[in-house]
Amino acid sequence: MKIAKVHSLGNDFLILEEEEVKSTAEKGALARRICERHTGIGGDGLLLISIKDREKGYVNFRVFNADGTEAEISGNGLRCAAAYLYYKKKIESPCILFSTTVGKRECNPIEKNDNLFKIKIDMGTPKLSSKDIPFDDGSTHDTIIDYPLSIQKKVFEITLVSMGNPHCGIFLDRFPSRIEWHQLGYEIEFHPFFPKRINIEFIRVLNRQEIEVLFWERGVGETLSSGSGACAAAVASILKDRTDRMVNVRTSTGNLTVEWDSEKVFQTGPAAIVFEGTYLVK
Repeated sequence: MKIAKVHSLGNDFLILEEEEVKSTAEKGALARRICERHTGIGGDGLLLISIKDREKGYVNFRVFNADGTEAEISGNGLRCAAAYLYYKKKIESPCILFSTTVGKRECNPIEKNDNLFKIKIDMGTPKLSSKDIPFDDGSTHDTIIDYPLSIQKKVFEITLVSMGNPHCGIFLDRFPSRIEWHQLGYEIEFHPFFPKRINIEFIRVLNRQEIEVLFWERGVGETLSSGSGACAAAVASILKDRTDRMVNVRTSTGNLTVEWDSEKVFQTGPAAIVFEGTYLVK
């Protein structure tokens, strides 16, 4: 099957036309095989796209994590899928409207330089209640800001945001060692208070316009960047009045810009086509 690899700041995805994969069960198994970095191609996730209207730019979008589980949405994944569609000239519209499992998301190209694109995404309206995250400690919460969560005999104050997928932000003055934050990320992801598991962002506020973030993604582990995670980290920073409403998010490999207006969150960042090829299915 024909496949392409695209990345946004090191968060890498493999892209397939969904019609080439028959069943949902097969899609999860394929994601595990194809994303394996030693025996497959390697990637943080598999993107399945299906073009519904070339002229209007309507495209169905699904994303599977490297462990085969299906995620609700991916900010970097949307940007990578848009870059691929523009690069291959599969869409005639100047913008793309993606249909995801959590609603429609619009992508607009800002710049293009051969295989490198800068794209702005409408990431939707963040949700903050315990029901929407979801988060279940036996109580109902309208918002979860600085909630004391016990991990490894320590208490961490967490702030929760849903960008269509669940996120847990932890604010730190300094980042822990890689081993420490991997252990924390894993334990928080599988904490019983999160019935659908959760993505984790370790956040350092640098000033009112800039934050730095480390990402632990549900079903993947450490990722070099995360689009929805960067949005969630920015929203958490705004909720805590640590930053203004436009935030530069520093990741391990570059920057994303996040803006939260009175309702929606918008994110701007890069995506690059790495290669195209044929995956030999066994």
